This record gives sequence, structure tokens and C-alpha cells, in this order.
Amino acid sequence: MNNRSLSRGDAVVIGAAVLLFIASFLDVYTVDYSEFGGGSDGVTAWESDLFPVLPSVFLAGVLGAGAIVGSRFLPRPDREFGGLKLNQWGTALAVTSAWAALWSLGGGMGADVGVGLIIGLLAALVLAAAAIMTPLVPGLKAPLTGGPSTPQPAGYGYPGAGAPQPGYGYPGPGTPAPQQSFAAPTQAAPASGPGASADPNFQPFWFAVPATRPLYGEDGSPTPIAELAPGTWYLAVEQRGQQLVAQTQDGRRGVLQDTSGIQRG
Repeated sequence: MNNRSLSRGDAVVIGAAVLLFIASFLDVYTVDYSEFGGGSDGVTAWESDLFPVLPSVFLAGVLGAGAIVGSRFLPRPDREFGGLKLNQWGTALAVTSAWAALWSLGGGMGADVGVGLIIGLLAALVLAAAAIMTPLVPGLKAPLTGGPSTPQPAGYGYPGAGAPQPGYGYPGPGTPAPQQSFAAPTQAAPASGPGASADPNFQPFWFAVPATRPLYGEDGSPTPIAELAPGTWYLAVEQRGQQLVAQTQDGRRGVLQDTSGIQRG
């Protein structure tokens, strides 16, 4: 798992899920037996049968966080499961966890709310808020490491060599992407497609995208084969008019149709 693929919002989701899991082992309810000559006794989420707090609050939240974070490492993040993307399922479970935690505060049958349920409620609310707001707030969308990651050359299959060459503009470790937008070549070239010709003077270079953009197959298929995410370096191996043929970390090649605002390494 590469933490450079995670955002700050994902880190909040992970922290809230860990806190939620720990809270499940604390007393979610306390039962007072003083009327019967006894003291009080506490029950955890794994023991309570007053309300299904374990599956609806704690497990739902932890599984939701796992789905959100796990979706960042899918080869195709846009793939749907039952009509929803994996991160959308995670967000739905996170909201369910917070909603169930609110309803479980009622207790019942002489039971009082315990510290585990209070902590679990706070963690579930933070988890749901982070899941909803991360795609919307730039500060939460930012990479966890604070900048674009440096790619590993071996995973890219550099053309004509086993390692990147200085002339290709490979950014060294710790080198931020320069504020330089991609410029179209001086020679005109036809639009990208199965029969399009490549620019013979093109030199491969590393680049990063300013926002998530789809990568389409070289055969001209309208269905994206992958998504390029901001905060990660990709290798441009060919240019066709205004479009680039890019290679992902796992070696897949495809056509980036929207090259506006990309940053060269």
C-alpha cells in the first residue's frame, strides 16, 4: 500500500475507524442493579443485545472506512458494484453508522449510555463527515504526503531503456513538479485515434494532472481503461496531436484526451 495514493481525508477516515473499533470494546451501556441490591454492570458492543449496535454502528463504520480507503488502490476506481462505486458504498456505510449511533443513545430497559457508545458516536460522526467532505474540500483532497509522489521507474516500462534517462526529465526524489503547463507541438498532427500518427520528434516525459482525468484505450474505445489522479507522476510515451499516450504505474497504456493544465516533471 502506497500512502502517497491516500489523501488527508482518507487519513481522517482511517483514524476515525480505528477509534470506532477501539470503542466497541468499551462499555456501550451500563445497567444499574441498585434496586435489586446490586451495583452496576457494563456491556460492550460485542455483548449487548439491547440494540444491534455491533453491526449497525461499529462494524458498519469500520467496513465503510475499509471500502473508502480500499477504493483508492483499485486498478479501475470507477468500477461499480451493485450500481455504486466502492467508495460510494463506503460513504453510505459511514453515514449509516453515524445514524445508528444517534438512535442507539436511547438505551432502554434500564440501561444507560456508556463511554464506548459516546466515543463511538463521535468517531462515527467524524467518519461520515470525512467521507462526505473529502471529495468536496480541497484541503482534504490533497495528498497525504503534501505533494505529487515520485514514480518508481521499473513499473513504467520506459521505452528503449531499463531506467529513466536525464533527457526525459525524470524528477528526482523530493523534486516538486514545476509550474509548467503542457504546450502543443509546433507541428500539426491529426486527432488521436486508432489511425492517428505519432509525433516523430516527441521525447517521453513525466507529468501530473491537476484533477482526476480518464485514460482511454488506444483502440478508440469510448470506455475509460483507467483514471489518472492528481498527486501522482505518469509517463507520457507518445503524442498524437493535442493528446498524449500515457503509461500508468501498473504498465497500462492509454490516451489522455484532456491535456490542459498538466504539469511536466
